[in-house]
Order: sequence, then C-alpha cells, then structure tokens
Amino acid sequence: MARPAHSFELGSLRLSPGEARCTVLEVPVGELEFGGQAYSAGGRCEARLDLSRTMSGYALRLRFEARLSGPCMRCLEDASEGVEVDAREVDQRGDAEELHSPYVEDGVVDLRGWARDALALALPTQIFCGPGCLGLCVVCGENLNRDPGHGHESEPDPRWAKLSELKLD
Repeated sequence: MARPAHSFELGSLRLSPGEARCTVLEVPVGELEFGGQAYSAGGRCEARLDLSRTMSGYALRLRFEARLSGPCMRCLEDASEGVEVDAREVDQRGDAEELHSPYVEDGVVDLRGWARDALALALPTQIFCGPGCLGLCVVCGENLNRDPGHGHESEPDPRWAKLSELKLD
C-alpha cells in the first residue's frame, strides 16, 4: 500500500550517481478550477515517483491517473473524465536556471504542487458528460440531451420587416 506524502526528501534514498529508484506514494490532488468551474480529483491519487541520480542532481518522473468529476462544459450535468499524467522534472546544481525544478527546494520535492500543476497541464481541452452531448438550447437553456427534438420558431429577419406592411389585393 502506498504511503501518503505531500513532499519527498531526495536524500532519503541515498542514491549514488547513475542509480535510480522508484517509489509509490499517495499524493494529494485537490480541486482544480477549469473554465470557471470546479473539478475534483477525489482528494488523493496513487502516484509512481521515479528518481535518477545524475552527477550534479536528479532527474524526476511522476506518473499517476486521476478521475476528474464536475460539470459538463456543454450541458452542465455531472461529468467524469479520466486523465493520465506523466510529468518530468530535472534539478541540477549550477547556474543554469532552466535546470532547476520549481518543485525541488533544499533537496525536498513538493509532490502536492507538482501533481496539481501536472494534472492541470494534462487536462483535456473540454470535459463532457458523454461524446454525444448536445448541450443547452441557446434560446431558452433547455437541456437538449433530454429533448433532442426541442426547437423554437425562428424570428423573422428584421431586414424584411417593411414587406409586411405591403397590402396585396
């Protein structure tokens, strides 16, 4: 069983350069706001953390699956979407800023922040209740999934309004 962890101390594995280890942890993943709506990932996800020691730092990989639940972006009914996350980070000593991970500070990896950001980047562009979701009526807001034949009589084109004043006898 995976142990809960908000962070992970890199030195705890005592890796020599060239060595690698894998550990399974239960990482907290809170709510995400996406498109102005709140989506929940269930609180915690079982994640696999791969660590490789390099000559001057670490190469890290975080993998997990999460199931987001929240409103459908078309009809606002309940929706659920599975998301696979595979994120990589590098943290190397030296002056090159691009080789410093924002999730590693003083030899400790912020798993909570990294998992949240990686999940946000792995989200699909839209979350639907189903692939054939019809959405809402643009006129009255009726859920078109419940009544696919729903419709409204179209308004006459205002450019033709003067023609209605003609008297044809």
